[in-house]
Amino acid sequence: MQVSVLTIDTTDSGCYTLTMPRELRIEYPGAIYHVLNRGDQRDDIFLDDEDRREFLATLEECRGKTGWEAHAYCLMRNHFHLVIETPRANLVAGMHWLSGVYTKRGDSEAGREMFALLMERRRAEEATADYGRIRRGWFVGSERFKQELLAAASERVGLSNYGAERQESDMQRAERIVREEMGRLGWVEQDLRSHRKGDERKVGIAGRLRQETTVSLKWIAQRLQMGSWTYVSNLLHGTPAVKPPAQQQLPLCQ
Repeated sequence: MQVSVLTIDTTDSGCYTLTMPRELRIEYPGAIYHVLNRGDQRDDIFLDDEDRREFLATLEECRGKTGWEAHAYCLMRNHFHLVIETPRANLVAGMHWLSGVYTKRGDSEAGREMFALLMERRRAEEATADYGRIRRGWFVGSERFKQELLAAASERVGLSNYGAERQESDMQRAERIVREEMGRLGWVEQDLRSHRKGDERKVGIAGRLRQETTVSLKWIAQRLQMGSWTYVSNLLHGTPAVKPPAQQQLPLCQ
């Protein structure tokens, strides 16, 4: 059996250690990627084993948010390799989160705040990008190539790959969470508009969205009728975070 693996080099020449370039990526549910990311100007991104453990802990947290399956990893001094399977079409969103969070955790408080601001601004800019051409279908190529992919997939996909929750996009997952929380509160859409922007119940929903998805603060602010995304960010940073469920720690290979 042959499995197609897309190789993605996420190295960018920006001013931060780990970033995602803006080029379109081929994304579809069930894709497997070989991801390569180098430090800016080939600078070191792992100084010691503590840095590597921090990265693996962040990767595990990212897996919980995105549903990724990490089949392999290799952490070198100034770059890393990942073999990632994405049950949902969310490689770009997940790498934005992984790169941004790992970089922030190794920076100063002022640097973290500035980086978070710039990342959210960039995500807001890219939210308007036209990905229609790449996301209307799940493959690029001829009909014969499509049939070959289908044949290969039918041989290797198990029951876990067909879970409805794992197949939904991050946006769909976020929308499902909003509906769940509104149902729990007994709210309808009108209640989102009538309650004040900083209502603690809205803040609670926003916190869950940030914890369980990779949707942007701009999306959360618009969906929950909470004003600007910077206001939502301030509310969340001033609210104690709900501790996520215990997650398996990825081992550090020697």
